Parts: sequence; C-alpha cells; structure tokens
Amino acid sequence: MLKIGYHASHEQFSPSDLLRYAEIAEKSGFGLITSSDHFHPWSEIESHSGFAWSWLGAAMQAIHLEFGIITAPAPRYHPAIVAQAVATLNQMFDNRLWIAAGSGQALNENINGDFWPDKQTRNERLVESVSIMRRLWDGQEVTQYGHVNVVEARLYTLPTATPKVFGAALSEKTAGWLASWSDGLITVNHPQEKLQKLAAAYRAGNPSGELALKVQVSYAKDLKTAEKLAWENWRNNILGGETQAMLSHPKLFDEAASFVRIEDMKHHVILADGADALISALKKYIAMGFTRITLHNVNRDQIGFLELMRSAVLPSFQKV
Repeated sequence: MLKIGYHASHEQFSPSDLLRYAEIAEKSGFGLITSSDHFHPWSEIESHSGFAWSWLGAAMQAIHLEFGIITAPAPRYHPAIVAQAVATLNQMFDNRLWIAAGSGQALNENINGDFWPDKQTRNERLVESVSIMRRLWDGQEVTQYGHVNVVEARLYTLPTATPKVFGAALSEKTAGWLASWSDGLITVNHPQEKLQKLAAAYRAGNPSGELALKVQVSYAKDLKTAEKLAWENWRNNILGGETQAMLSHPKLFDEAASFVRIEDMKHHVILADGADALISALKKYIAMGFTRITLHNVNRDQIGFLELMRSAVLPSFQKV
C-alpha cells in the first residue's frame, strides 16, 4: 500500500513545533511521519537538535499514523538500547514504528570521542547492530563480542511484532549490500536514472523488499524564491555521502557549503511553486516501485507546504 509521508526535521525545528506540524500533517491526509535522529544539526544557523526518541513517545500518542525513524544504532547508542526503545514504543502503539538504519555520521556519532572508522568498518558494525536488535526483539538473551559488545542482554518487554528495519543507501553498491540483511531500502531523491539503478541493485538481492524514499522539496510562491530558500536552509546537506559522514561539527558543514551555489540546489531539491511539480514527482516515484514516499520541505514555511499538500496534492493519490 502506498503511504505518502511528512518528514519531521529535528535539525531545523523545535520539538514542539514539529509536533504541531505532524498533527497538521495527519489532518491533511498524510499516511506516514518520518523523523530524523541527530545530536548536532547540519548548520549553526537557525538550528535545533531535539532528542527524537522522546519526541516519538509524544508524537505517537497524539498522532495515529505509521512512524519511521532514520537512525544509526551504534556507536552513539548501543543497539540494545535502540532495540529497547523501539520495543517499548511498538508495544505501546500497535507496532506503528519502523527504523531506517544507517552506518552513521561523525556529526552525530563522534561525540563519544572514539576513533571514527572507515566505511567498511562502519558497515560491519551496522550489520552486527541490526542482528543484535532482531535477536532481542525475538526474546533471545544475547551475548556477542565484535565491533559491538553485548553481554547477557534480554528484553522483558517485547514489541507486538518484529519491527521492520530498512537500510539507508546513497549508492548502488550500498543498496546491493544491504539487500542481504534489511527489510527494505530507503534513499533520497536522485536523478531518475540513478534511482532506477539503486532500486534495481536492491531488488536483485531482495526481490520482495520494500522501497522507501525521502524526497527533499522546496515550496514557495515562485521558483526563484523556492530555489533561494532551499539554498539558505539546506545547502549544507548536498555535499555528498562520504563528505557528510566525515565532517564532525556544524561549523565544518557551514564552511564546506560556502562554495555551494544557489543554482546547484535544483539538482538535489525539487523546486515547486504549486502542486504540479509535486504530483509529477510522486507519480514518477510510484511508477518506479516506491511505496513509502516522505516529503521534506527544506525551507521554513511548513504551514504553507502542508496546506498545499492538503488541498491540491494528496487528493490526487487517495485511491492509489
């Protein structure tokens, strides 16, 4: 079943504002809420960094939709703690939460002061972490030594069903690799040819896995304003996957993104001055097989975006 979602960006808005926006999103006809999970924001300018797991408890009580959280189960957290958090929320809220697991970014994970490893090591740690979580959700007592150590851990409050774990990928290589251990793929909007290759690489290893997409958009009354607002609010987030994984502080992102041009944004963010661009993009992604599509309006005007979605975009997909 197709679900079109609203993305709650903790790096940009306070938790109380995000709760209000998510409540409006439910009333507007969205079928899904996704949440980021950051310790530091992308920029030091007009930023926030609320604790996503506290927010989820409040949001899932107030809003009766499916939720997804994009997180790294290690090393900022221990995977046993993430497993416990997910199990508790799903026991309380009818298994409405899934996670999208990634290998992490120094921006968030390196606050513990440990050596930041290479991508291969981070990937190995991610697979270990997901295995630990799944065994705990299954009620097993887990002891394991490796990139992550866990000793005699067992969850006494279990989820009502095994939570789904999506794998986060920005490249074909990563998409193909995570097909062996994830329930689905999640990525962000790329040019159509790249998205098709990502989806094909994943489906080659996991034909029944689900495809999820986080779509970055900038809505304003005219395209020039939409482009400018995207640049002002989201240019730090288009630096490339490995660069974003290695930079360890918001001020470094601000410095690195000082070379990003306004005209670069159209290659990474869908610019919209009305419903047509969003409807066209959604139809394209649906045709490619994506069934969970979350829209993230990267500029500050969340209310205007939500009203556009309610009145002119979501009604086109009510029977899809």
